[in-house]
Amino acid sequence: MIARAWDSNPRVIKFPRKHQKSSSANGLRRQKRDWVIPPINVPENSRGPFPQMLVRIRSDQDLEKGIRYSITGAGADQPPIDVYNIDPVHGKMFVTRPLDREERASYHLRAHAVDMNGNKVESPIDLYIYVIDMNDNRPEFQNQVYNGSVAEGSKPGTLVMKVTANDSDDDTTANGMVRYRILSQTPHMPIPNMFTINSETGDIFTMAAGLDREKVSQYIIIVQATDMEGNLNFGLSNTATALISVTDINDNPPELTARTFSGEVPENSVNVVVANLTVIDRDQPHSPNWAAQYRIASGDPQGHFLIRTNPVNNDGMVTVVKPVDYEQNRAFMLTVIVSNKAPLASGIQSSLQSSAGVTISVQDVNESPVFPTNPKSIRFEEGVPAGTTLTVFAAQDPDLFIQQTVRYSKLSDPANWLRINRTNGQITTMAVLDRESMYVRNNIYEATFLAADNGSPPASGTGTLQIHLIDVNDNAPVMMPKEAQLCERANPRSKVNITASDADADPHVGPFVFELPSYPPSIRRNWTISRISGDYAQLRLRIPYLDAEVYDVPIIVSDSGNPPLSNRSIIKVKVCPCDDNGDCTTTGAVAAAGLGTGAIIAILICIIILLILVLVFVMWMKRREKERQAKPLLIDPEDDVRDNILKYDEEGGGEEDQDYDLSQLQQPESVEHIISKPVGVRRVDERPIIAESQYPVRPSLPHPGDIGDFINDGLRAADNDPTAPPYDSLLVFDYEGSGSTAGSVSSLNSSSSGDQDYDYLNDWGPRFKKLADLYGGGEDD
Repeated sequence: MIARAWDSNPRVIKFPRKHQKSSSANGLRRQKRDWVIPPINVPENSRGPFPQMLVRIRSDQDLEKGIRYSITGAGADQPPIDVYNIDPVHGKMFVTRPLDREERASYHLRAHAVDMNGNKVESPIDLYIYVIDMNDNRPEFQNQVYNGSVAEGSKPGTLVMKVTANDSDDDTTANGMVRYRILSQTPHMPIPNMFTINSETGDIFTMAAGLDREKVSQYIIIVQATDMEGNLNFGLSNTATALISVTDINDNPPELTARTFSGEVPENSVNVVVANLTVIDRDQPHSPNWAAQYRIASGDPQGHFLIRTNPVNNDGMVTVVKPVDYEQNRAFMLTVIVSNKAPLASGIQSSLQSSAGVTISVQDVNESPVFPTNPKSIRFEEGVPAGTTLTVFAAQDPDLFIQQTVRYSKLSDPANWLRINRTNGQITTMAVLDRESMYVRNNIYEATFLAADNGSPPASGTGTLQIHLIDVNDNAPVMMPKEAQLCERANPRSKVNITASDADADPHVGPFVFELPSYPPSIRRNWTISRISGDYAQLRLRIPYLDAEVYDVPIIVSDSGNPPLSNRSIIKVKVCPCDDNGDCTTTGAVAAAGLGTGAIIAILICIIILLILVLVFVMWMKRREKERQAKPLLIDPEDDVRDNILKYDEEGGGEEDQDYDLSQLQQPESVEHIISKPVGVRRVDERPIIAESQYPVRPSLPHPGDIGDFINDGLRAADNDPTAPPYDSLLVFDYEGSGSTAGSVSSLNSSSSGDQDYDYLNDWGPRFKKLADLYGGGEDD
C-alpha cells in the first residue's frame, strides 16, 4: 500500500472497498472500517530525475468502466501549485521538483476517482507526504561577536556569558543537534584554559582562578558550534567570537608616593593650596576603586586645613580654610591617611603606605591694625562745645614680633564734627553736636577712622565710632499754619485749627501751651485761643463782628522742656464775609485781601484803559501796513507791463489818452536787483544767466503807422542783438489807439511786393517745422 520515491517499482494505493453486513434486527448494514493509508516519505534535496514517481493510485472498478484520477490540496491545485501531479488515466502520482524541508515539511493531499461522466466512483482518500530531513544547514550564531564580563578574582565555575547557535535542520534528528566547544583563548595568561563552555547550552564559565584585571583586562574566545551532535567528521560547523572583559574590584589600596610632605602658608590666607600629596592606585582609573579620599588624622585640632582630591590625577590638595596666625602657630605637623571611596575587596589588606606626615610652615606677613571694639559706642549730650574730648579710639598691631608705628586718619565724617589725633587716636569735636542734624539717624552719629602702620607693605584697618546723642531742649516749637481765614461774624463753625511741633525728643516736646500776647491789647480783645489737646489749639473771634481785612495775630507756643522754650509766631488771618455754609464769598475774599471798593474800581478802570491802548496800537499797526502796501515803489502797478496780464475793459479816446512809460521795456543795466529777489520771483524779460541759443536774423519790413514803426524798431533791435530782451518770451502789448494805420497784424510780415520767402523757416529747427511746411511749400501751396 506504500511506495517510496526511490523504489523502482512503487506500490499501488487502492481505494478502500466498502464491506456491508445485514443486521438481524432491522435490516441495517454495518460498514467495515476503512483502511488507514500510511504516509509517504520523500527525502529533501533529491537530484531527480523529475518528474519522479511516488505512488500509483488505483480503483478496483477501473476494469469495469473508465476511471479518471485527480489530486487536490496544497502542492497540487493550491499553493505551492504543481509540486505534485497525477496521471489521470493510470493514476501515477509524481513529484515535479526537489523538496526543501526547511521550506515545507509535510503535504496533505486528497486523491479522487470519477467515471467518464464525472461521477464519483470512489470516496476520496487522504494522502500525507512527509519531507525527510537532510543535513544541509550549518549552525548559525545569533551574533558574530558576543560581549561578556567577569570580575577579577572570580572563583572557578563562575558563569561569564552565554552564546547561542541555531540550526535550521530538524532538531529532533542529529542534523539539528548543535554542540559547542572553545577553539582558542587569547591571551594564554595565566593559563591557556581559563574558561570552559557547556557543549549543549553554550554557557561559558571560569575554569581556573587567577583573573587579574591589572594583568589581563580582556580575553578573546573563539567558540565553535557543530551539528550532528558535535561529530566533526559528519557535522557542519560555524564559529563566533566572545570578548570577555575582566571588571575591576578594589584589590589595590592607594599608596602615597612619599612618607613625608611639606608646604608653607602665609598667615591670614584662606582657600590657598599649601601642599600637594601624590598617590598611586593600580585599580580602574576614575572609578570608585581608584578615587582617593584624604583625611587629617592629627595635627590640626582647630580645623585650619582641608584636603581636597584632584579628580584628574587623584592628588590630594592641602588647602587652608581657616586663617592661621603666625604669632600663635609658626608650623603645623599633620598626619594624613588616604583611602578609596569604595571599600577594599574581601581579603585585601590596607597598605602600609596609606599614611604620611605633612609639615606646613606659616609665613609672617604684615597684618592690619585692629580696633579692639569695632564699632565703638559712646554717649554724649548734644550741644557740647567744639574742642571737647569724646574718647580715645586706638588700634592694636597684631605683629608682635615687629616694631611698627600706627597712625590715624579720618575716613568718613559726614557733618565734619570730629578730629582724631594722628598719634594716639584721641577724638575731639570741631563743632557743636546737634541731634536734630540730618546726618543723625535714630539719635546715632557714625564716623569711620583709619589706622595704618608703617610696615612693608603698609597695612591698614578701619573702625567705626558711634556717638549716641542725648537730646536737650534746644529747639523752640513751631506753629502751623501760617495763614488762615475766618468769617467776619463769630459763629461755632468759624475757627482756625492750630498745630505745634518740636524737633526735640521726649520729654522736651508736648504738651504745648498756646497763649495770646498781652500787647497790643486789641489781640486779646478781638481773639481768643483754647487748647484742644497737647499739640492742637483753636483760634476764634472773641467779639461778634470784625471788619473784613487781613489781620496779623501773634501766638506764643511753649514746650514742656525744663526749662521750657517758647516761640512767638504770626498767623495771617483773613476775615471775610461768609455765606450760609460758613465759606467766604468771592467779594468777601477780595475784600479780605485788604482792598476797598475804591481800590477795586480803580483796578477795573486801569484794566479797561490798558485794553483800549492795546486796541488802538493794533489798529495803528494795521493802518501802517495798508499804507505801506498801497505806496507805489516805482510806477503804478496797473501801468507796470512786466510780467502782468492786462485787462482790456476800458475804451478811451484813442492813443492820445494813453500815457505809457516805454522805458520799462528796456533792458535793465544791472542784475543786482534780480539776484536780491526772493526765490521763484523773476521777470520774464530779464537777461538769463545761461547761454542763449542764436537764432537767424529775421528780415525787417517797413510798415506804415506809428505803432508799426515802434514794433519794427523793436524787432530790428532784437534781431541785431541776440542778448536783448525778451528772451524766448511772449510780450503782451495792451496799446490800442484811435486812427492807427497799422491794419491787420498779419501785414507786419508781408513785403511791399507781396512776395515773401519763407524758406528760412526750415533753418529754425524742428519746432518751426510745421510753420515751414505751411508757408515754405512753394507757389502751389
